[in-house]
Amino acid sequence: MPNCNSSTLPIVLFDMDGTLLDLSFDDFIWNQCLPIRHAQINQCSLQQSRDTLFQFYQQHNHTLCWYSSDYWTAKVGVDVLKLQQEFQHKIQPRPGCFELLKSLNNEGYRCWLVTNADQPSLKLKLENIALRPYFEVLVSSQQLGFAKEDIGFWQTLQDLHPFDPTKVILVDDTAQVLEGAKQFGIEKLITITQPSSLKPARDLATLNYPAIHSLVELFSYLPQSQVKDVDVKTA
Repeated sequence: MPNCNSSTLPIVLFDMDGTLLDLSFDDFIWNQCLPIRHAQINQCSLQQSRDTLFQFYQQHNHTLCWYSSDYWTAKVGVDVLKLQQEFQHKIQPRPGCFELLKSLNNEGYRCWLVTNADQPSLKLKLENIALRPYFEVLVSSQQLGFAKEDIGFWQTLQDLHPFDPTKVILVDDTAQVLEGAKQFGIEKLITITQPSSLKPARDLATLNYPAIHSLVELFSYLPQSQVKDVDVKTA
């Protein structure tokens, strides 16, 4: 049972891909699988496929289209959702994910999942990784009509689920998302050192926000009188 009054605790907002879940799945789908399938369908070389897709990615990065399976399926002629389903066994949580969520729930924290993943991708990942029971609110940017990088996302989220931006903590691996949240008025912002296990950890000197690796390190940014001790080495 929670041992404190949840109304006195900050709401903890979590990104999904690269924060709770290992971004290696998305890296694998978009940077390895999709170029191969695109090359096969269009009968071009793998390098030509990569060059074409890279141009598309650059044009749409950090927009709502970027996160839409339907958009990319129509754009490149590959069923992107089906591709994700084919390799769904590769979807994995990041270190400390469930240890943190269980402890936060036990302590009475309200946890919200705020993701740029479109609704079909969100559904697929929730079917593979049991995140849903830990969250009071689960929101896809597709539902709100704005990517999280856009201040409109936060304004619309606040309209649907009222919250005080000065009394929440946002954990997200994307700098542009954190910047949008900061402009909206969210002050407590935490990022992730290694969103994808396929890539090396990022240099802390290049990050503009406090950064954690294992998610249980978030405890050091929460009211210390309210959280239980967790052994980071075993979480």
